[in-house]
Amino acid sequence: MTGASRGIGRAIARRLATGGATVICVARGTNAEATAAEIAASGGVALAHSADVTDAAAVEALVKGTVETHGRLDILVSNAGIARDQLMLRMKRADWDDVLATNLTAAFTLCQAALKPMIKQRAGRIVAISSVVGQMGNAGQANYAASKAGLIGFCKALAREVASRQVTVNVVAPGLVETDMTRTITEDVKNDWSTRIPLGRLGSPDDIAAAVGFLASDEAAYITGQVLAVNGGMYM
Repeated sequence: MTGASRGIGRAIARRLATGGATVICVARGTNAEATAAEIAASGGVALAHSADVTDAAAVEALVKGTVETHGRLDILVSNAGIARDQLMLRMKRADWDDVLATNLTAAFTLCQAALKPMIKQRAGRIVAISSVVGQMGNAGQANYAASKAGLIGFCKALAREVASRQVTVNVVAPGLVETDMTRTITEDVKNDWSTRIPLGRLGSPDDIAAAVGFLASDEAAYITGQVLAVNGGMYM
């Protein structure tokens, strides 16, 4: 799984390991090592791998190496994502390109590589992490919203392509979640957002991980092409 170094990604990695999966924790540099070590300390099996998801050759090598080492690839979680927020009239083209490359194009590259072994083994689970912003939009996040909305359309199309090979493709769309990124938001802003959430609180990374764990499990074998919104009712 990508984006495994912190927050939602780390929680998902822990959840999958608890379910018995051998988790390949992917992030840039050495950022995934702490997640893998935490899983190992809890009795799970995890390996850290350094890769830039915007590097297509590195992604293909990662998938190929995983299959060669472990014999198969059962689950792909595409979670890596960045934000470069700015009002549209001030947004730099580089900020648009970087967000689309990381949040959307990298998912295309990952899925294309992962589908080869999944189709061959006639089994697989693909789960992509979108966002409530991709469903409802948000001022100052045109690039982020476009990437996350695009991810939903991409996964729905892909789900139709590979269903006959028993590969499911689904999306989890988190709302506002307590992570390192949201901790920089002032308490006043958090309180303002909380009033817009019917359940009255921000989500936790474990809330998102539970949804991913379900969609990656045997219990979700008859679910594909769906968007599971985990947002406390923020968007219905």
